[in-house]
Amino acid sequence: MKDYLLDELRATRRSLVWKLDGLSEYDIRRPLTATGTNLLGLVKHLATWEARYLGEIFARPFPQPLPRWQDADGSDLWVAPDETREQIVGFYRRAGEHADATITELPLDTPGHVPWWPRPDVTLFGVIVHVLNDTNRHAGHADILREHLDGRTGVADWDDHPIDQAARDAHRAMIDKAARAADPGHLRP
Repeated sequence: MKDYLLDELRATRRSLVWKLDGLSEYDIRRPLTATGTNLLGLVKHLATWEARYLGEIFARPFPQPLPRWQDADGSDLWVAPDETREQIVGFYRRAGEHADATITELPLDTPGHVPWWPRPDVTLFGVIVHVLNDTNRHAGHADILREHLDGRTGVADWDDHPIDQAARDAHRAMIDKAARAADPGHLRP
């Protein structure tokens, strides 16, 4: 079971980082939602929390300083101009390696303590599931952000294929027509 969870986490990490490929510095950093969600910020956020959850929670502190969890101010969700793509992706890879070592070396029933959770006494299994869920959730955000930027979809370069814009437009129009039929009183744009 541990190997399966770890393989899933690794695959999702790779997919998330792949979403940055071929994009400009501006596009990976720019806010694409009302709350400022951006691709490189998602990577930074996941690196920070993976290092914390699969590090210090199990008395295996990450070798690089992390902000105190009590001081969380959202700065892990965006990237300052002096932080490079390479630094953030490198941080994510190091956090992943550190987390992988924790997962590999400790039994799934290893106890930990997450002081900011309502039920703070946890096991490694529970934290792995939490991190995997969070990583999948944010990888889904990244999927949508990337599609919004340039239409690119998929989970990796092997899944990348040319965009048939006419087919996409027809599919979207069909869905829009069904939505309008379901709510005939909807104001038309």
